[in-house]
Amino acid sequence: MLKFLADENFDRDIVRGLLLRNPGLDIIRIQEAGLSGLDDPTILEWAAAAHRIVLTHDIKTMVNYAYERIEADQPMPGMFAIGQAASLGQVIEDLLLLTEYSDAEEWEGQVKYLPLK
Repeated sequence: MLKFLADENFDRDIVRGLLLRNPGLDIIRIQEAGLSGLDDPTILEWAAAAHRIVLTHDIKTMVNYAYERIEADQPMPGMFAIGQAASLGQVIEDLLLLTEYSDAEEWEGQVKYLPLK
């Protein structure tokens, strides 16, 4: 099963929608992990240590730091980057689909943009 870390400004409605549809989903918000206010590299390091795929809307900076980790051959359990204008329903459906039909190992070192096309 995929385990997620939702970035600090990640849409709560997406998190709620995911948990309503799949209450057993393993998702934690940065605030719940005690990581509020920390910089992106620190958050990515924590996510790597916890083997959690990062969910983010921060396409400008967080994605760049993820690629830096990948290029430096550092652990990067994966990232799903979601644009602010993305349909909430479609993003929820895509994440549930990915959770149901993929393994965590498939996303190692990957940055995937949602919604899926």
